[in-house]
Amino acid sequence: MTPMTFGDPRLATLNGFKVEFDSEKQRADIVLHRPPLNVIEMPQRDQLRLVFEALDVDERVRVIVLRAIGEHFSSGGNIKGFLEASPEHVSKLAWNIAAPARCSKPVIVANRGYCFGVGFEFSLACDFRIASETTFYALPEQKLGQIPGSGGSARLQKMIGITRTKDIVMRSKRIPARQAYDWGIATECVPDAELEKVTDALVDELRTFSPLAQRTAKKLLNDTEDSTLAIAIELEGHCYSRLRQSEDFKEGVEAFNAKRPPQFKGL
Repeated sequence: MTPMTFGDPRLATLNGFKVEFDSEKQRADIVLHRPPLNVIEMPQRDQLRLVFEALDVDERVRVIVLRAIGEHFSSGGNIKGFLEASPEHVSKLAWNIAAPARCSKPVIVANRGYCFGVGFEFSLACDFRIASETTFYALPEQKLGQIPGSGGSARLQKMIGITRTKDIVMRSKRIPARQAYDWGIATECVPDAELEKVTDALVDELRTFSPLAQRTAKKLLNDTEDSTLAIAIELEGHCYSRLRQSEDFKEGVEAFNAKRPPQFKGL
């Protein structure tokens, strides 16, 4: 993989992370790189949002992976930074951390070790969470006299319900990877030595699908998460009808009938 640079002057020097690109795999990796705990600083959150937005419009990129250097994904945010940040800046925290969810492309996060606070919140905003068996998830803000401020408790409640979310948030409870998988937080739970291999395999799998169908599916599922069943079915039908007119759908049908792999172009 090669280092990736951006024209935005705000991204001239990256704060605690780097971005790598694999042109063959059409894959961009956002790599947290502040060992040993990959603490996420306040300005770093702004930059991470900008990078997700830049990758979203980069036609070379099909899949985005969020991962970290070392044995821990992230122990959370820089606590001192919260006291130094302005109320206006703090009010934007959830918007920055929601960047993976807003991104139209598939976003995979590879977790291992500590995945606490904003590290957990960033992971919850991704589409696929691959957890090493060493992973512990937690929202420890109660120990600071605070609550999660970047969407953590809200996203978690949607995934696992109010009872389990209260148990995690109100007790600052650490949840091991296997339990997170059983509860539906993690997409997969794998041996630590296999984390990269499983992540690579998921990237390769996602690239076999139509980019247009992937974007449509992600937006539809995100937009209908809070809707009634009737509205969700109605929107699904409209999305299905639009895709019915796409070149990718035509290619998919022709490839199926010809018993060959489809060559999707995202059109």
